Amino acid sequence: MSDSREYDVIIWGASSFTGRLVAEFYLNTYGLDGELKWAMAGRNQAKLEEVRAELGNTDVPILIGNSLDAASLKELVSKTKVICTTVGPYALYGSELVAACVEAGTDYCDLAGETQWIRRMIDQHHERAQETGARIVHCCGFDSIPSDMGTYFIQKKAKELKGEYAKAVKVRVKSMKGGASGGTIASINNVLAEVAEDKALFKLLNNPYTLNPRDAMTGDDKPDLRSVKFDEDADSFMMPFIMAAINTRVVRRSHALAGFPYGKDFTYDETMMTGKGLSGRMKGFGGLLGLAAMLGGKPGGLYKKLTAKFLPAPGEGPSKSEREAGFWKYLVIAKMRDGSLLKGFVSGDRDPGYGSTSKMLGEAAACLALDKDKTPDLKGMLTPSTALGDALLERLQQKAGLKFEIRS
Repeated sequence: MSDSREYDVIIWGASSFTGRLVAEFYLNTYGLDGELKWAMAGRNQAKLEEVRAELGNTDVPILIGNSLDAASLKELVSKTKVICTTVGPYALYGSELVAACVEAGTDYCDLAGETQWIRRMIDQHHERAQETGARIVHCCGFDSIPSDMGTYFIQKKAKELKGEYAKAVKVRVKSMKGGASGGTIASINNVLAEVAEDKALFKLLNNPYTLNPRDAMTGDDKPDLRSVKFDEDADSFMMPFIMAAINTRVVRRSHALAGFPYGKDFTYDETMMTGKGLSGRMKGFGGLLGLAAMLGGKPGGLYKKLTAKFLPAPGEGPSKSEREAGFWKYLVIAKMRDGSLLKGFVSGDRDPGYGSTSKMLGEAAACLALDKDKTPDLKGMLTPSTALGDALLERLQQKAGLKFEIRS
């Protein structure tokens, strides 16, 4: 890829709720004439101009394109080193953009959590992206940077402190303030709609190794938790975590792409902590009912239409004060082969679905654009940790409000 491209990063979908936050983050963090040359892009000139007015800087560059027009996207991606996209559901609006980036050798990052679509993109583009030098990095928001980079971090610490990698890593969502974004909910609903149309997808999505290379889709990992269970290592009851369906697959793909450094028998799982005692157990069962309420019903049916009234829609989001009052914290547990434990935390200083996600995505794109000499020499359909490694770990802590720490 030529270093002479006009921009380092183009934010595609900058008029979306999260896209606006990425643009605001870039303007506040990098300005316009600093180390990062960036622009906003989308299909609607008027909406992009509204965003520019809200940002208070009329010099922010605007580019126009169309998600479903290959020629338009080809021209767009030729202008930049990295495409940073917030336009989902990606299964509906993202495939042409990925294809364009692959052919142009343009790096790419997104907020996709749609396992079935990512699987299709891997199958269609991994080998070609390796040939063109493109780094296509899905899942660069709350799903799945905390899980993927948290595992990367604690395994580095395990090797440093104990002389070997852990045999198993468990992530437990300890606390969180702020819900899922409307875009995430729309993506989940689209996955459910696809499964309803194609029953074979259910079997694929139920495989713990859905995103692994095709010749490495087996192992010791179990299906995601579907009940309430006590975890002695976390000293808490736990319930299913809705994002585990994508996060666990990303972590396992990372391990496979890295060449299985933790061992072929390495396992990873992810759940949500609900507390100890009777109250913790009951909170877990209450959470199960909430998940069933959100995920139940036939796509397009009356139940879905009724429950949708109580969930955020794409383009909607919390106020600035609500985002700044939000937070999240993961407990990360590494279990060594001798049975000993190493515990750590990964946390964020904003609500997970918007404030924290927009900063994580922005820094993933900046890392792709500016830190190529500091990142692993891998190409193709990658994950945050395999594409960006230590460079992203540093950026997340310095600029995105994340903390990675070992429990004292």
